[in-house]
Amino acid sequence: MPTAKTELFETDLQDSAVLFKALGHPARLAILNFLAETNSCFTGDISQEIPLGRTTVNQHLNELKKSGLIQGHISGIKTNYCLNPEILLKLKTSMEKLIHTMDCCGPLNCE
Repeated sequence: MPTAKTELFETDLQDSAVLFKALGHPARLAILNFLAETNSCFTGDISQEIPLGRTTVNQHLNELKKSGLIQGHISGIKTNYCLNPEILLKLKTSMEKLIHTMDCCGPLNCE
């Protein structure tokens, strides 16, 4: 059976790609920024904080949960949303690897 092209790459690159894909929409970045600014888990309707409809916000929350960047825990009729520090640390490490690679190579001349 043929394998997916992503399976040709190391697991850490596959994991990083999932995280970067989840960051590929400004609404998701806004949600992450909002959760970071609250500095705690947020219980309530995030759609009141983001200028999008509830259904759209929920779709973005699901993508962020699927990637692991946020965690959602049901508490009664509400959901508590929190950043996932373990996954954010992995994201930071991936970015640092990219930045380090650029630093060690000097200025790029793409002329």
